[in-house]
Amino acid sequence: MIRSMTAYASAEASGPLGTLVCELRTVNHRYLEQSPRLPDELRRFESTLRERVAARLSRGKVDITVRVRSEDRADALEVDEAQLTRLAGLAAQLNKRFPKLDVSLTELLRFPGVMRQPSVDADALEAALVDVLEEALTALADSRGREGSKLAAIIGERLDGIEAIVAQVREWLPTIREALRAKLEGRLADIKAPVEPGRIEQELVMQLSRMDVDEELDRLGAHISEARRILALDEPVGRRLDFLMQEFNREANTLGSKSVDTRTTNAAVELKVLIEQMREQVQNIE
Repeated sequence: MIRSMTAYASAEASGPLGTLVCELRTVNHRYLEQSPRLPDELRRFESTLRERVAARLSRGKVDITVRVRSEDRADALEVDEAQLTRLAGLAAQLNKRFPKLDVSLTELLRFPGVMRQPSVDADALEAALVDVLEEALTALADSRGREGSKLAAIIGERLDGIEAIVAQVREWLPTIREALRAKLEGRLADIKAPVEPGRIEQELVMQLSRMDVDEELDRLGAHISEARRILALDEPVGRRLDFLMQEFNREANTLGSKSVDTRTTNAAVELKVLIEQMREQVQNIE
């Protein structure tokens, strides 16, 4: 299945800290490049996250954002009694020197270490992160697959167009060769000096060898078959297709350079247009 490198997916799951929200955005890139953004509580699991993503994706720039919605855990906050006791003792000492010292409850609760959340099991927290990440990756794979199917259809249409042009050029070649012979005979007929026996055949063979595009047409046909085979593979194929586009373009350029007829010249131009359209789509394939 062809998979696009451009997609978006998200997932949510409950965890020890609250609700974990994972968002994935991917765009085309030559290699796999990950850009994770994690809250402080989850930063220690970044290597695990990177490994999981690398196991599911092979190419593309991946923005990974994980957030924690912990508003539903407000009632889980606890007061550190030991810290509060130390602050009370300090306040009693300072009160002798600063009788008018006044500390509000809000300021007291804001003091570092007074309010705390219960300790969270690290293994449970990592498992929750992995679960929500895998769910998001599955949704991302589905999205990339749907977009990839569209790309494959577009490329398939261009391959059909190239195949039709190759077939048309093959049909034209006999006529073009006959026209070349007639043109050469006409030129030699204008020469006043006697022409050596076999001169026409020699010149014709030389001209035909220069314009011979059978090999280019055969290679284009082989590239079409190979592209269709690659499109049917169930693995990342973007790099293979990218290389194949270069081969397509090479044959189209050679066909154009050997052209001695406006029809084949125009055909070479049409080929390059179709190949460029395919190349643009291939840039988005994983």
